[in-house]
Amino acid sequence: LYMYTEEQKRSHIRELQGYLYQLARSDARIPLIIPDGIYGAETAAAVRQFQELYGLPVTGEVDRPTWDSIVREYQRIVALPLELSVFPSVRYVLREGDEGALVYFVQVMLDLLGGRFADLLPVEINGRFDKKTTDAVKAFQRRAQQEETGAIGAETWNALVRGFRL
Repeated sequence: LYMYTEEQKRSHIRELQGYLYQLARSDARIPLIIPDGIYGAETAAAVRQFQELYGLPVTGEVDRPTWDSIVREYQRIVALPLELSVFPSVRYVLREGDEGALVYFVQVMLDLLGGRFADLLPVEINGRFDKKTTDAVKAFQRRAQQEETGAIGAETWNALVRGFRL
């Protein structure tokens, strides 16, 4: 037998209120509420307004269609871009002489990071892992305190990606 605790209920109400808060920030017609975990008059008013705006039965209560609509609209307005995973595998190594789209990605990343860090070498974005690209990778590996191989395995790839999160 599963017991739905009062704390779980408050947590779910806070989650709903957080969604409504963000929706209200993007649409002034929805009353702005502060997430407090209490389903009071303000929360019910925000739900009613949302229901009215989105063509749902106006009850002030959150049924499945209302919940799904609130979550869908929240995800639409705060949509985070999907991450693109382009590195083939943990054992893959990209090195001098390789060509193609992955080399373009690396060269663009090195070029952009070179604008942030003066000790990184310029690289031509041409899709060919040439000597200049190898030298730029070695400079990046030096900065990342990695072995300077000039080749890009998973460790160097991950360091390049982390460079954009700084």
